[in-house]
Amino acid sequence: MCPKLFEIGPFTVYSYGLMLGIGFIVASYLLSLEFKRKKIHSDLATEITLLALIFGIIGAKMFHLIETWDSFIQDPIGEAFSAGGLTWYGGLILAVIAIWINSRRRKLPFLVIADSAAPALAIGYGIGRMGCHLAGDGDYGIPTTLPWGTDYSSGTYPPSLSLSYLYPNGDVPEGVLCHPTPIYEFILAVMILIFLWKIRKKETPDGVLFMNFLVLHGFARFIVEFIRINPRLILGLSEAQIISVFLILIGISGIIFFKKNPGLKRFDPTRVKYTPKTKK
Repeated sequence: MCPKLFEIGPFTVYSYGLMLGIGFIVASYLLSLEFKRKKIHSDLATEITLLALIFGIIGAKMFHLIETWDSFIQDPIGEAFSAGGLTWYGGLILAVIAIWINSRRRKLPFLVIADSAAPALAIGYGIGRMGCHLAGDGDYGIPTTLPWGTDYSSGTYPPSLSLSYLYPNGDVPEGVLCHPTPIYEFILAVMILIFLWKIRKKETPDGVLFMNFLVLHGFARFIVEFIRINPRLILGLSEAQIISVFLILIGISGIIFFKKNPGLKRFDPTRVKYTPKTKK
């Protein structure tokens, strides 16, 4: 594990922050390609990426603070402004709300943005998970004897803190190997990206691609959670699994709806008005 990559004077470059930045850059590039293909002004892709970045981080932090409410109450300033502690689904939900509001302001159908962003979301999430892997921040899985088991003891949240409940007296063996679940999620994200990229040009109603993303991403996260160390809430399921079930149901319902209504109008780029800012 390598939480800190290098230091330049008083500045420290963290592996998680770097991978998060790379994830947004790659996602923004894919989104701009889709906007170009759909003849939507490329500046809108940058605008949407910035909204996703800002509100995604705010939502991810807020969701994490709610999850760790007791710690937040004890040290609200420290917890709120700590470098770590970001929950993906919180960021996704708030970013979607912000982009939906902006789509109404721009008079650009939200489902068109959602479809365009689906491949970007898939790979952006995967790259972000690689940041979790390098940081060793607790997103790894339970102990394993598989040959690719990974030692996260030098990470920011080592197994000695997270896996004590699995061992007598809480004594976690030194150098215990765990499932590298962030790598699993990265591989699954790449597979989802490839699938979505291949079907994105099919003549289907707006929203179908995004619904496919919800189903695939929700299912991938649901499966991986079985070997992650997250606490269980209801029926042996973690919080992420419960949210994943809702995403899968929304996605399946959407796909069924669009299949029953194949004649729905598709996006017409000539109706989008966008005036880029000019320099004075």
